[in-house]
Amino acid sequence: MDGMRRYRVEVGQAELDDLWGRLERVRWPDELGGVGWAYGIPVREVRELVRYWREEYDWRAAEARLNEWPQYTTVIDGATVHFAHVRSPEPGATPLLMTHGWPGSFVEFQKVVGPLTDPRAYGGDPRDAFDVVLPHIPGFALSGPTTETGWEFKRVARAFGTLMERLGYETYGVQGGDWGAAVSRELGRIRAGNVVGVHLNLLPGGGATAPPGATELEELEPAERARTLASWERYRVWAKERQGYADIQATRPQTLAYALNDSPVGLLAWIGEKFAEWSDPQCPIDRDQMLTNVMLYWLTGTAGSAARIYYERAHADYHGKPPEVSTTPTALADFPRDNFVPLRHVAERTERIVRWTSFDRGGHFPAMEVPELLVGDVRAFFRGVL
Repeated sequence: MDGMRRYRVEVGQAELDDLWGRLERVRWPDELGGVGWAYGIPVREVRELVRYWREEYDWRAAEARLNEWPQYTTVIDGATVHFAHVRSPEPGATPLLMTHGWPGSFVEFQKVVGPLTDPRAYGGDPRDAFDVVLPHIPGFALSGPTTETGWEFKRVARAFGTLMERLGYETYGVQGGDWGAAVSRELGRIRAGNVVGVHLNLLPGGGATAPPGATELEELEPAERARTLASWERYRVWAKERQGYADIQATRPQTLAYALNDSPVGLLAWIGEKFAEWSDPQCPIDRDQMLTNVMLYWLTGTAGSAARIYYERAHADYHGKPPEVSTTPTALADFPRDNFVPLRHVAERTERIVRWTSFDRGGHFPAMEVPELLVGDVRAFFRGVL
């Protein structure tokens, strides 16, 4: 492929020895008794994760699994973009660009790539096959660090449009959650002639971010009225108790980077807290998969670089303004333990919603928590728009 280099994940033993040494020399903080998770992830939780990381986790096995995917790098708009490109064995498969969020990476999609690319092997209909493209957002993991300012999500969307052009895909679908949702939605908006459908498991700005007024509530059907009140309550709790990480990353990502780049335990706590709090306890995330994700941040030294996307968005000229309208067919997969409750009457102001599915389980990381539900919804949506 023109302008693309093959890539393999190959970590030297000296880097691993340095990591294991740091994990053996942890300087543990104190904590208050009886406060649970109120002040942050408890020491007992991190101690057990570190013990498992040192004694049982197998990076070489994880590295070999990552290298089962064909991987490449290419330079777009001055940034090196790393991606996996997993083609389906089925002829005529639909190209699908899937984008991770923070604190994720392409590791998030390990459980869905097989069923999406080779449905026949997983008991599915071969007509639902996809060629899957998994890029890392510039600044994140193997696409980082970035070396200049300005890599907010709209620039990322433009870069990923260029990536799909270079791969020779004229039409394709997109899917994402978290920052991947922002990127996917924007890509569908600016490349409406190329993107056949946008599948999201989070809709940026699609919930209640202010107390709903009486007039608004009166105009809604009872079920949507109840969701609106629930959406506002969840957002209120989020703003009071849980968005501190985003405020730091949106204002002082460089200061944070010193701690996360120097301490693997600090990095594990910063990321591991989010995987624990943002997921559904009924659908536990595989510990090895989560640690492989943390390893990519550690080995590439990109905790600070990835955090900068919050700063760039917060300081972009569009920040705080209503989203621009998208005309591309869009699906929303609503998982009950995600951070926000999406509202259809809000979404329909700016999106062309053609499918809305509310599930009974799953959280912020459905590709890791409930991969079978995500795969099924992606298949059903694109089956309906192609």
